[in-house]
Amino acid sequence: MAALAASAGLSPAHAANAYAPTQVHGGAGSITAVANWQIQSSDKAQQAGAEISRAGFSTDGWYPVSGRATVMAGLLENGVYKDVFYSDNLRAVQVPDASGNLFVNPWWYRSEFALADGARSLHTLLRTNGMIASADLWVNGHLVADHANVAGAYPVQEFDVTPWVHAGGNVLALNVHPGDPRRSLSIGWVDWNPTPPDNNMGPWRGVDIVQTGPVELRFPQVSSALSLPDLAHAALTVKVEVRNLDTVAHEATVSGVVAGVSLRKTIQLAPNQTQTVSFTPSTDPGLDLSHPKVWWPIGMGEHPLYTLQMTATVDGATSDQADATFGIRSVSSKLTAQGYRLFFVNGKPVLIRGGGWAPDMFLRDDPQRMETEFSYVQNLGLNTIRSEGKLENARFYDLADRYGIMILAGWECCDKWESAAKTGGAPWDAADEAVAQASMASEARLLRNHPSIIGFLIGSDNAPPAALAKMYVDTLQAQDWQTPIVAAASDQGTAETGSSGMKMAGPYDWIPPVYWYADKLGGAFGFDSEVSAGADIPRLEDLTQMLSPPELETLWKYPQLRQYHASADWSPFARIEPFDTALAARYGAVKNLADYVAKAQLDNYDNVRAQFEAFNAHMDAAKPSTGVIYWMLNNAWPSLHWHLYDYFLNPAGAYFGAKKANEPLHIQYSYDTGAIVLVNQTLTDEHGLQANIHVRNLDGSVQYEKHLQDIDLEGNHTQQLTVLPALPRLSRTYFVELELASADGKPLSRNVYWLSTQADQLDWPHSNWYLTPVTHYADLTALQSLPATASEVHATLQQAGGENTVSVTLTLPASSKAVALFQHLAIRRAAGGQLALPVLWSDNDVTLWPGESLTLTAHYAGQGSAPPVIEVSGWNVPTRNVPVAVEHRTDAAQEPTH
Repeated sequence: MAALAASAGLSPAHAANAYAPTQVHGGAGSITAVANWQIQSSDKAQQAGAEISRAGFSTDGWYPVSGRATVMAGLLENGVYKDVFYSDNLRAVQVPDASGNLFVNPWWYRSEFALADGARSLHTLLRTNGMIASADLWVNGHLVADHANVAGAYPVQEFDVTPWVHAGGNVLALNVHPGDPRRSLSIGWVDWNPTPPDNNMGPWRGVDIVQTGPVELRFPQVSSALSLPDLAHAALTVKVEVRNLDTVAHEATVSGVVAGVSLRKTIQLAPNQTQTVSFTPSTDPGLDLSHPKVWWPIGMGEHPLYTLQMTATVDGATSDQADATFGIRSVSSKLTAQGYRLFFVNGKPVLIRGGGWAPDMFLRDDPQRMETEFSYVQNLGLNTIRSEGKLENARFYDLADRYGIMILAGWECCDKWESAAKTGGAPWDAADEAVAQASMASEARLLRNHPSIIGFLIGSDNAPPAALAKMYVDTLQAQDWQTPIVAAASDQGTAETGSSGMKMAGPYDWIPPVYWYADKLGGAFGFDSEVSAGADIPRLEDLTQMLSPPELETLWKYPQLRQYHASADWSPFARIEPFDTALAARYGAVKNLADYVAKAQLDNYDNVRAQFEAFNAHMDAAKPSTGVIYWMLNNAWPSLHWHLYDYFLNPAGAYFGAKKANEPLHIQYSYDTGAIVLVNQTLTDEHGLQANIHVRNLDGSVQYEKHLQDIDLEGNHTQQLTVLPALPRLSRTYFVELELASADGKPLSRNVYWLSTQADQLDWPHSNWYLTPVTHYADLTALQSLPATASEVHATLQQAGGENTVSVTLTLPASSKAVALFQHLAIRRAAGGQLALPVLWSDNDVTLWPGESLTLTAHYAGQGSAPPVIEVSGWNVPTRNVPVAVEHRTDAAQEPTH
């Protein structure tokens, strides 16, 4: 279990940063990130770069910001705008005020850095890690590079500024030009959320100050060839680029250690020459590893990592150092008989189960939040994150490696990135092609060492045209890319990649759970690259943080009106009418906001669970499902649409529906046939399993039961146990309760469904790209008639190493008159206090019948000394608070595990 910080959310405004020059220490081989900047609009700072980048220039009135801040992020850090994520406050920033639009002209970024006296004998380089959209780079009054050479969100560029720097104080200035994703290869948001007012302009991935001797090491790389299927050997190839920065020749010795194997090679470098130095098993036999530690995705094995350290020496002195972390694994893919892409890791087929990633809308950097989100992905039972553009920095991929989460990376859809692929789209010029090629090369070098990377999509909604596709593939291959290259997330192909093997047929808006079992469109067959039933409604406490009272009223009363927090204004998803219509038809007319939220949680859980379960059920079918990416995993801002967890990191119905479906060993119901199916997502064969099946009427009376024993279940497979028979005396709304246990009776999976004898009926002929209409809805309205009930609650707390573990046992007395449906547990840090977030639950949103008991656990970061309370609520369970008993306390630090 990962350790969780007490707070992992980004607030819309931070206290202004205290600006201080960046101190550069470490000598040859050091990399120092520019820690902070001072920024100002060129409308106000109208001096030339030669003046702004000189010592002594006055920055009175400039804003101090952090090292990776975009303009808008920097203004938020300084409190210029308040509560931009509440209601439609962001509109006021998007509309120009009396002084004009703040973001149509360049902004200056200025920073000072101090070099030690030893810097005289070193080369100093500035490394820009991506710029939105472009920038002129100045150092100590000298123009080092203009915006034609520092352009694009992804290219990593290095500039040797040794002639213009000196020991002591120096000045770096960037004149950052505005971005427009329709006209530059930057970052756009399409229909995910409103467009950031500044279009994310700025050095969003930061700028580094690099110091090296005359010979520089760049781009260290380790590739491995793993023997299959025995995994007994791995042949490593180590490469590093060696560059002579001087105008005189040098002899350099490159040495290093990888996986315990020592490497050494001496080379001759002509002035300004670059060579690639390679080490292979033929030159260094130790690189042929026996019994390597193999990296597996989560749920299939461990995630061990190796390290590479390299040093270049010139005349006996260290000139530069480089290192890399890598994993040994094999990734490949093939097309199924139906033409869909199936991934293999270490020779084993793997069903891709993931979600689409969104960074913060203003690209604010929050390392703790990022790690929390990976712990949520782990807790959800997902194995993959898809990045549609908005690609992250190395920390993201380091976390993916450690957690065993596969990453399917790729370029984003729409805007400039795909304009060349569309009829009538804006054509690319030579400068665009150069930025795209540099972007591809930089991303390849960033990603290729990470075992979590399983492929790259060179297109999203559209495959690139022939010339660009060839450029992308050639560039990837030139960087020794080893994992699949996919043409697009849609059903397209290119000459170089072949068919994508993916489909993008929707839905993106509400459909019923049975949809996912259909043999058409977005049903559970093949590889669905982005798909979901649309609206995901946060819990009530989160809605009140993001919506004004009129917007809250609109949410449950007037679904035909647009919601600013649903999608971009122009998008069909800005109205959540299909979701609200279905909610009222299936669960009954909405009475008030609380009733709306309760029904939404029930629906979100049911639908998200069904989506993942359908793909699970068909993973080894004759027409197999090979991958599903829930659209989306998270949001860039507080949203009513497309997430498994909301911006406030408060798990709700969608989260726990996904978590239930993606249990390693799982028992589930099939909405199309009534089959009861077991799913084993692990590689371990199971023996002697036990299953209990109950079908209950609304009043709790058992209409059918079956007990199965001695079940064997092969690893990475499914197994159908039985098909529920037609039952003559079912109530119109009824329940199916499924339980799976090990041979010794240990509970493994418990799953409860609320169903109707009146099935949802889909109008397939009138489907469009984002939904399929419904002609008749399932009738679940009788759930409203369930009498109120309450479970007995016993909660205990253990504290260790700053992490709290709460165990909660729910028991519904045998004397109860009704099922306790969809009981939700939350932890408050004190009576009437704030929710304990982030939090990792073993299970939640659970249902019990009289006489049943269930124990749930939660992990969260400790904070304060007040005893927490458990808040229990449910469909027919009145909200109440229960004190937690503290069992024992220890201050011993615990090592987090993944």
